[in-house]
Amino acid sequence: MTNVLVLVGSLRAGSINRKLAEAAEQHAPEGIALSTYDAITDLPFYNEDIDGETPPAAAVAFREALAAADAVLLVTPEYNGTIPAVLKNALDWASRPFGASPISGKPLAVIGSAFGQYGGVWAHDDARKVAGIAGAKVLEDVKVAIPQSVVRFAETHPREDDEVVSLVQDALRALADAASEPVAA
Repeated sequence: MTNVLVLVGSLRAGSINRKLAEAAEQHAPEGIALSTYDAITDLPFYNEDIDGETPPAAAVAFREALAAADAVLLVTPEYNGTIPAVLKNALDWASRPFGASPISGKPLAVIGSAFGQYGGVWAHDDARKVAGIAGAKVLEDVKVAIPQSVVRFAETHPREDDEVVSLVQDALRALADAASEPVAA
């Protein structure tokens, strides 16, 4: 079983990206289990001064969840041309401690949807960049950016869109494949 930790960059309860994460969870291929980690909202803004011998409990819990996962899936909209602050902050916490972070070497893919015609590609590119610098093994070739989300999903949940389900399943299979690859010494 490949355990994938899902981080959603939108805090809205009715968010299309949250619904996209639900679709991924509902339609995960056999052998892949997803767990959405909603407690990124509990993380304080990253501050090295509070990340010492006794980091905040929310950071400890988050890092433990990351460490227990085989792979990470970021599901994010685009806010003002980039990633939402809550997701950037989570990646900052994930990147520490430097050299021994729980995200280091972990396969990670980015998917999402946005209102615009490009589906959030700038945010996805930025998320891949940040995650790579944080140490994740970013799957650069996994690109699922669903445009015009407000129109496309006005009457349909992403889990009911066969094209979206297929794209998400392909992304999850790529994560599972990457998670099963031996780690280079």
